[in-house]
Amino acid sequence: MIAILLTGMLAACGSGKTGGSSKVSVGIVLPTKDEPRWVQDEQRFKAALADSKYTTEILFSQGSSAKEKENVETLLNKGIKVLIIAPHDGAAAGAAVEAAKKEGVTVISYDRLITETDAVDYYVTFDSVAVGAAQGQYLIDNAKGKNVPLYLYAGAASDNNAFLFFEGAWKVLQPKIADGTFVIANSSEANVLKDKQELTRDQLGKILGQVTTNWEASEAINKAQTHLTGAAANLKGDVAILAPNDGTARSISDVFGSDSDISSFVITGQDAEKASIQYIIDGKQSMTVFKDVRTLVSDSMGMAIDILDGKTPATTGTYDNGKIDVKAKQTNVIVVDQENVKKELIDSKYYEASEFKGL
Repeated sequence: MIAILLTGMLAACGSGKTGGSSKVSVGIVLPTKDEPRWVQDEQRFKAALADSKYTTEILFSQGSSAKEKENVETLLNKGIKVLIIAPHDGAAAGAAVEAAKKEGVTVISYDRLITETDAVDYYVTFDSVAVGAAQGQYLIDNAKGKNVPLYLYAGAASDNNAFLFFEGAWKVLQPKIADGTFVIANSSEANVLKDKQELTRDQLGKILGQVTTNWEASEAINKAQTHLTGAAANLKGDVAILAPNDGTARSISDVFGSDSDISSFVITGQDAEKASIQYIIDGKQSMTVFKDVRTLVSDSMGMAIDILDGKTPATTGTYDNGKIDVKAKQTNVIVVDQENVKKELIDSKYYEASEFKGL
């Protein structure tokens, strides 16, 4: 069915069909090539779009909102009818998509929600709150006794998903903070709010301001080192760590693993990056939330084909972006750890067994 669905698309990227005079049907803008997740998405898009009548081009913004806007303008000049964009900064991307809407282009926000604008038509995403909830529940399920030190980390405050991930985790973890299962180790703002299960955007922002990694490995390392250097003896031993994604999880894991006062740690992640799957096999990362980008890509391209064919895409809900309720299609997520890594990632052909050691 997916193969039939995707017979309308062609990956013109790198094929010589995207020159200045060429027409491009669908423009795709991804945030950076510096994270494995987005490189994987690029490859999935290219694979999904092979051998079809419509054309597309994939551009990267490299962590720059200015470059992102320039990319959109480049694609508009090539005559795109549909724009699929995963924003670097959800709010800053508004200017770029508003330019697209003025040209009559249908805008699909991909994975990350573009906020504070009415120039977004659709949102294709994983259930981000469910991602955070799965991470929080994993820490609860693996907690040892009472007063377990809990280290909190989050993504970039410029990314709406970072708020949703943390919101989902907090709702699950907060009752266990309140009953003494966990003791917050590295955020005074979170300690102030520890009795509140429902946090406002402003309250979430205050916590994120203290524990953000900005999705960067170096920032995650610096924060983890600072937190451990300042931690009292009762905040070490067996600990729990909420890490927002795989890249930061590996960095934080390396720091905690090198501290002789840390007896053991349970640490979360997401994206099922190859390096983190090896970490899970090796016992250096506890879990990852698997978001099958094959499904997300096929959902996005199926939606684009419907639009190009004059049909109304199917949706499963809405997301408030601060300006409008954006029609959305959600994809489910799966928790992966040592027990089911082979079943979910190897048997499903997402990865090859030969890519890992000790599986």
